[in-house]
Amino acid sequence: MSSLTHHDDQFNARVDLHHLAEMVAEGSRVLDVGCGDGTLLRLLAEKRGADARGIELSQKGVNECVAKGLSVIQGDADSDLIFYPDQSFDYVILSQTLQAMNRPREVVEHMLRIGRYAIVSFPNFGHWRIRFQLLFSGRMPVTKNLSYSWYETPNIHFCTIDDFRSLCKDIDAKIDHAVALDRFGIPVRTDLPRTLWNFFGEQAVFVLSRR
Repeated sequence: MSSLTHHDDQFNARVDLHHLAEMVAEGSRVLDVGCGDGTLLRLLAEKRGADARGIELSQKGVNECVAKGLSVIQGDADSDLIFYPDQSFDYVILSQTLQAMNRPREVVEHMLRIGRYAIVSFPNFGHWRIRFQLLFSGRMPVTKNLSYSWYETPNIHFCTIDDFRSLCKDIDAKIDHAVALDRFGIPVRTDLPRTLWNFFGEQAVFVLSRR
């Protein structure tokens, strides 16, 4: 497996995208839900040899992807995933978009139906920096990973790493792999108890499958 790091000069991508790409087996069929400008799709196609396709809500994002030669359609994950056949992809990815979904539980369940594996990354609202900002300022936190003010944020369902683990249990999803990342995209020490990931991880990436 080739190494992808945030020092890769070919792609100016969010560091979590490189971790996501490493989790995808070479030559896989991949659906990127909420693919934005297609940065992850390019990573997957050029670094992993994946048959990578995307669905994106914004017309601007779709236009950017198409201009790069990427296979992307316009659609709403909250309502359109139901039309995808069972097990039509090896991986279905939702990167930093879970908190913007109207029905995040249903979206994850559809991902597990459509793909053999679901990969989900999200900002962790339980990180110590967020807790301290709320405790000492009494105002909704603004951080690098949660950079919007409360009145303009597209995020409607904030969650913590522990919240997401609870969701996995509720929908009977198996956690095949998980990593918590600090503000620089470096994995939190694996020898720490998982409960501490919720305190030190600014974001998390989970690989899920059906039991």
